[in-house]
Amino acid sequence: MRSFVQLANAVASTTKKLEKLRLISEFFQSLSVRDAAIAARFLSAHAFPAHDERTLGVGGSTLAKFIAELSGNPNQNLGVAYRKHGDLGDMAADLLRNQNPDADLPLEKIVRLFDQLAASRSQSEKAQLLTAAFREASPGDIQYIVKIITGDLRIGSKESLVEEAIAKAFNQPLAQVRRANMMLGDIGETLILASHDNLHTAAVRLFHPIGFMLAAPVETASDLFDEAQTERSDAAAHLLVEEKYDGIRAQIHKNASGKVRMFSRTRDQLTEFPELESPISQLPGELILDGEILAWRDSRPLPFTELQKRLGRKHLDLFIQSDIPVVFVAFDLLYQDGHLLLDDSLSERKARLSTLLYNAPSGLRTATFSEANSPQDVQLSFQKSLAAGHEGIVAKSASSPYTPGRRGGYWFKLKEPYATLDVVVTAVEYGHGKRHKVLSDYTFAVRDGDRLVNIGKAYSGLTDAEIAELTTFFKAHTLEDHGHVRTVEPLIVLEVAFNNIQKSNRHASGYALRFPRIVRLRPDKTPSDLDTLSRVAALFQTQSAVPTP
Repeated sequence: MRSFVQLANAVASTTKKLEKLRLISEFFQSLSVRDAAIAARFLSAHAFPAHDERTLGVGGSTLAKFIAELSGNPNQNLGVAYRKHGDLGDMAADLLRNQNPDADLPLEKIVRLFDQLAASRSQSEKAQLLTAAFREASPGDIQYIVKIITGDLRIGSKESLVEEAIAKAFNQPLAQVRRANMMLGDIGETLILASHDNLHTAAVRLFHPIGFMLAAPVETASDLFDEAQTERSDAAAHLLVEEKYDGIRAQIHKNASGKVRMFSRTRDQLTEFPELESPISQLPGELILDGEILAWRDSRPLPFTELQKRLGRKHLDLFIQSDIPVVFVAFDLLYQDGHLLLDDSLSERKARLSTLLYNAPSGLRTATFSEANSPQDVQLSFQKSLAAGHEGIVAKSASSPYTPGRRGGYWFKLKEPYATLDVVVTAVEYGHGKRHKVLSDYTFAVRDGDRLVNIGKAYSGLTDAEIAELTTFFKAHTLEDHGHVRTVEPLIVLEVAFNNIQKSNRHASGYALRFPRIVRLRPDKTPSDLDTLSRVAALFQTQSAVPTP
């Protein structure tokens, strides 16, 4: 582990990507293939392969408490210690800096520790395992064990860089390395194949979600054609335009025996829609489908706020399933019976999908699409989509391959503009990572008569310079200092955008903004100019209304 710590610190100390790449690739070459495979996984901040469903079950608060106890000072102010570093691993290395400076745990021993943590069911047993391991470890070992547990090394090494390092270390084409890792869901196994020049043997591993292809936003139909022509000369020649759904993007895997699993865009397993498993299991063969789960009634989509009522429920009764019925609308076919279809054109994939879902069981639908060759064609499809209760359109190049995890060049989305709100900041928090020393997370409110009621929190949209300036301002205008969080005078007005509004008990307003982001500071406005709770309620009613067909 000592060499891993030294390598990780060296990678963290440089901002140059080529230098990071050189360091990691040479490190892989210096190790046995087995240790290099483990190191590749750890450098990607994975305790287990991506396809492995096991979890360690050790949360940040538990780790912090455990580290404080191990340091011999369990009552110390962890908030101050954490803010000093902005990272639990760095905090642990600092608090335990005098422990076993010359220790060197083998990488295999860390693997066994993670296996044991995942198998342990009680927090006391996990604490015993961590105590035993940490008492044999150096501060650097502990630092990176904690970072791997939390899933973020914060050294500027992402899995994509590790893929590049594997390609460089073993003289393999980067595209083949990335394709193998995508199919296998195991960066360590990918390294082993690369070391033996066997990347071509990698096969799709069902029930391991691959990256979702993403669409780039455009403002108008004309912009859509301009963007397409800029990115690819043939992209705008023939567009297929689909309705843009306001649901949950889902990737569905099915094997030959009928086993079905659904994954969200964040690649987490979806379990809230069990009624979809039966119709999907009736489809023939092995499949990976891309599409959207929608709340659906009377041949029309319901607002996302209805679908959200089903999320996070561990147990679904028949009432909730009948009250908020769902469908899966498929718009792409990524894999079928041993054939990975990512390099096929969209037109070819849709032809296969149409055949597959012809006379599909109830609960499954195929996304409808139309052809467009001009902004006028797109605008007509856009208006039809809005009238059908959807939030816009997605226009896709008919010749496009499926590029997992990428946005732009082939797919474009056009949505109906939604209102913004003028809000005032009421509380601020220190950020994480490079923002751990600045107040960058803002809770904000709207006006309800003579009082302010919180409605959301945002941390994106401002520049580093604006955040630094606001940090100084908020420190000078703090009403209550709770350490990590400060209540501040309501003086800073922001304009925020959001996807939609949902009912929520989390905020005093009774509402919460979905995916809020800061559009800009509004120094030209005072708290008396804020939007009101009544306007929020009106917007909520407007978005929740199901239009008459």
